[in-house]
Amino acid sequence: MQWTDRIRQVKIWLVVAAVLIAGASLYVSHRLVSDLKAEERTKMDLWAKAMQYINQADDEGGLTLALEFIQGNTTIPVIVTYPDGTVADYRNITDSATVEAYAQRMRQAGDTIRIDLGDGDYQLVCYDESTLLKRLTQYPYWQLGIVMIFVVVAIFALLSSKRAEQNKVWVGLSKETAHQLGTPISSLMAWTEILKDNYPDDILIPEMEQDVKRLERIAERFSKIGSLPEPIDASMNDVIDHVIAYMDKRTSQKVNIRGHYPDHPVIVKMNASLFEWVIENLCKNAVDAMEGGAGKIDLWLLEEDDVVAVEVVDTGKGIRKKNIKNVFRPGFTTKQRGWGLGLSLAKRIVEEYHHGHIFVKQSELGRGTTFRVELKTSRRS
Repeated sequence: MQWTDRIRQVKIWLVVAAVLIAGASLYVSHRLVSDLKAEERTKMDLWAKAMQYINQADDEGGLTLALEFIQGNTTIPVIVTYPDGTVADYRNITDSATVEAYAQRMRQAGDTIRIDLGDGDYQLVCYDESTLLKRLTQYPYWQLGIVMIFVVVAIFALLSSKRAEQNKVWVGLSKETAHQLGTPISSLMAWTEILKDNYPDDILIPEMEQDVKRLERIAERFSKIGSLPEPIDASMNDVIDHVIAYMDKRTSQKVNIRGHYPDHPVIVKMNASLFEWVIENLCKNAVDAMEGGAGKIDLWLLEEDDVVAVEVVDTGKGIRKKNIKNVFRPGFTTKQRGWGLGLSLAKRIVEEYHHGHIFVKQSELGRGTTFRVELKTSRRS
């Protein structure tokens, strides 16, 4: 939980830093753009005065200076028009066919300066932002996008690091558990054989033998965590039968567990031992949800197009809506006793080892919950 809290704090600080950087960038860029706009407006005022001077000047030296100033504008698009909109001259515009329409847009935007020619005549100097200014206007948004991409990548890297660390913990814990179980299981198997020889008629010894085999199967499952066991064709009907047989002997008689199958065997590529554990875990959670009371658990085996689904339907206490999205998160549990790892491991077995999908199909407080597991098949409808 400390690692989760640390990751959450880092994500918050990354978002805060991104917001601060983006805000500072937008502010600085806005100030820069405002200053450049004011500077270009000043240039256009001087440019308009130079045009007015050319129309009225008698001094050849001053005329030459005004012409040099006008020709010095190589960045700001400018169009000189008569009052009726006819274009008199233009500069820094590549497409001459759209000059009049461009001038009209400038006038509508209010980017014009009036030049008085005398006797009531005048011209309008229409101008637009330079290419540099337009790029600077767009720059903050590009920068904001880059900052957001950086934040997303950083958060993704943190989550991947967390997931990788969790994977190592899972694998190490699972393999160590399998290793530690090996010695006592071997001893129990030997003691069971001795008991069978000494008490061949004892009806409890076969049950003990079944439990030892069960422990051996559990150790085998744990030893496979972290590797990718090759799936083989197996009967889903048999998997569900094994789960029901196991749960019936270890569950209160108040809980009725039933299986519902098609009339024919449903064959799916899977690791039967691991997948059996998934269904078993869902059934154990269903039993816990009944809190010692009476209830039903129905296991439905369904074939739908290219999907084989197993639905575990219980009549337990249900799951609160706010908790449904967290039930597969490692460490999450609503039980007083428990590690909150069962459903997380079940999800990993289904999704990583079988490329399937497991989810809460529906849940209602006081009415029960339905978990659904889907595996794809090679069959097509």
